[in-house]
Amino acid sequence: MAVTRAIQGIDGPDPLAHALREAQYIADDGLATAAYLALALGKPLLLEGAPGVGKTEAAKALASVLGRELVRLQCYEGIDAAAAVYDWNFPRQMLAIRQAGEGYVNLYADEYLLARPLLQALQAPRDRVLLIDEIDRSDPEFEAFLLEFLSDFTISIPERGTIRAAQPPVVILTSNRTRELHEALRRRCVYHWIDYPDPALEAQIVTMRASSVAADTARRVVAAVGRLREEPLAKPPGVAETVEWAEAATLLNAQGVPWPRAFARAIGVAIKDQDDLAWIAPRMDALVGGNAA
Repeated sequence: MAVTRAIQGIDGPDPLAHALREAQYIADDGLATAAYLALALGKPLLLEGAPGVGKTEAAKALASVLGRELVRLQCYEGIDAAAAVYDWNFPRQMLAIRQAGEGYVNLYADEYLLARPLLQALQAPRDRVLLIDEIDRSDPEFEAFLLEFLSDFTISIPERGTIRAAQPPVVILTSNRTRELHEALRRRCVYHWIDYPDPALEAQIVTMRASSVAADTARRVVAAVGRLREEPLAKPPGVAETVEWAEAATLLNAQGVPWPRAFARAIGVAIKDQDDLAWIAPRMDALVGGNAA
């Protein structure tokens, strides 16, 4: 199959993984390969995984690697075309009508068009990366609306006609899998599941993102987070929480709080739900007790 998109200085998954690492994101072979193929073939990239595994961060890092602006569409229940595609600036239109008096006013000129993320991506596909974040939070009707956009990268504006991208834009969709996505959407994408990183990789992420954290501390925090993720928590800590917990505990220790008490006192950085905190409180020593330095 012919490659349809030129990628700046990236001729395979390994160079892309290296570039992502330079952008402070560690991608495994599977993610680097899926991202490379999506870029090369001009197809959207669908990333699924539990909250906090780094899906949105992957999109940010990819935009950084490509040297492009990240345009983010945060999905939610009830999202519609006005929020995702475009809208008209009605106050400016009304002001123009009053100022024109009996004269003619083109109410659908560019100056009155409010471009939302999907239209922004079509208007400058060489300069932007479109992130459709948490698509599973939207309604199935909005997901169906996206199918034409993801197939042809076109948008129809009744007052203006059809707008087509000069080239396929870089599009990344993320899903926490709170509901199943339609098969038609999946077929349009290159797919990759992002799981929690293994302990060695997560420790690397901690030390890369938090330079103040010692390697030994990073390993111990990762071990504690691994134990937390085995608990029946409503909101288990993600990778970002692992980094923040390591930073917070290191800060407290530098101020004189001994290990492992520093980990226990900083637990609110890793666990952010009252029921979860109440659940683990009786086992806190077991969860962080092995972290004495």
